[in-house]
Amino acid sequence: MSVTRTSVTSVPAANPDPGLFGPASVTWQVHGDPMMWIAGVRALYLQALHPRAVRGVMINSTFMDDAWGRLMRTADFVGTTTYGTTPAAEQAGARVRDIHRRLGVDDPELLLWVHCAEIDSYLTVARRSGLRMTDAQADLYVREHRESARLVGLDPAGTPASTRELADYFLRTRPCLEAGDDARTVDAFLRRPPVRPVLVPARELIWRRVAHLAYASLPPYAHVLYGRAAPAPRAADRRLAATGILLRGIPARLRWQLPPGHILKAVARLGPGSRPAPYKLDRMAAILDGPGRAQWSDGGDSTRWRTPG
Repeated sequence: MSVTRTSVTSVPAANPDPGLFGPASVTWQVHGDPMMWIAGVRALYLQALHPRAVRGVMINSTFMDDAWGRLMRTADFVGTTTYGTTPAAEQAGARVRDIHRRLGVDDPELLLWVHCAEIDSYLTVARRSGLRMTDAQADLYVREHRESARLVGLDPAGTPASTRELADYFLRTRPCLEAGDDARTVDAFLRRPPVRPVLVPARELIWRRVAHLAYASLPPYAHVLYGRAAPAPRAADRRLAATGILLRGIPARLRWQLPPGHILKAVARLGPGSRPAPYKLDRMAAILDGPGRAQWSDGGDSTRWRTPG
């Protein structure tokens, strides 16, 4: 008797569910980029600078005992909410909200900080590493993530809907930030996480570079708070761009094989035309951007205006 296996290249069903964002979204293209792993570590560095937020993590979670597991669960949540079906995304959000309630960390102020640190990190690392996005696309990306804010229990109307609103949020929040004992514990952990002896060489060769690059990509005020030197922004940009070229040179189909395989499952569900790809951002650009449109340029990292073009 033969057994038929389900293939990720199977014919999609009629009227498949595109999920919360769908293949036409900016999020769909950006989250398929391999630099998101570095962005995720940057988000942890940034989140740790909010004393109340990091205290809640240290007291109520298993971060220090199971940091790798937490990183993978976060990646799974982002993958599910981006590429999964609508019911799968809603269920993932419900699980997160339930965990927050049980741990007593469902304070909207803290949830908003975590949300904004993540979105700013994903957007900042993507753009500075060479993923071409117009200002209008960056605004749309931030606006799309009012959906992910809703999933974790925030009121979408109270979350930033543009890069300027995101930058304004960071300006308002900056006086509350500090690198206390908890933040320094996270910093030390991210630089040298405990691993099995056999994995020590990989930690020194790969992870150390990931953590250094994530730290370098933080805004200057974060470097000041942590009290550790960092390369100048232009030097950090060059390192980000070089890493982006290296990682994007790995065939996408090979990268997407890594578990849990959200992108391959989405392509199987929606068809080959749904594959995330940077060139699709170029197609959107002419529609979203008008000539001479002034935008806030780079999220929470600066207060510069520029005009595209």
